[in-house]
Amino acid sequence: MIPVLHTARLTLRGPEARDYPAFRDFFASDRSIHTGGPKDPKSAWILFAAEIGHWHLHGFGMWTVERDGAPIGLVGCWYPDEWPEREIGWLIWDGFEGKGYAYEAAQAVRIQCYGPFGWDTAVSYIHRDNTRSIALAERLGCTRDEAAAHPNPDALVFRHPGPQEVAA
Repeated sequence: MIPVLHTARLTLRGPEARDYPAFRDFFASDRSIHTGGPKDPKSAWILFAAEIGHWHLHGFGMWTVERDGAPIGLVGCWYPDEWPEREIGWLIWDGFEGKGYAYEAAQAVRIQCYGPFGWDTAVSYIHRDNTRSIALAERLGCTRDEAAAHPNPDALVFRHPGPQEVAA
């Protein structure tokens, strides 16, 4: 069962079929260029199905982020087969960026990862040209980890503060 997380402004819940249109639209846009897009609808559907399946394979995954009952993005855990480490990642749909939602959701996800999920470390893999995502990682207290393995040559690795630092 996928836990539901709540923050001051957001609800994070498991992805559902009704979330697909917003997901598809994000991946059809140029905004997805640093996250493997743009994608045609068939490829977006396959990736969306992978988001849901990830929960069943690993017991963790990306949550749909809701604001006032509407999906505004995905934030959560990602660890596909070829990833060197477990990742905390974020995607915020057009029109909802720049409002602190990704930051708020990522903090809640990190607490879940370090608490109930039992992680002792987490990274975020960010495309070197994704300045907004890099700024968010730094705001979350992440630091560049030059020595860490990365899933592709364009990815920078940002290491999250550990459980003790986050709890402090």
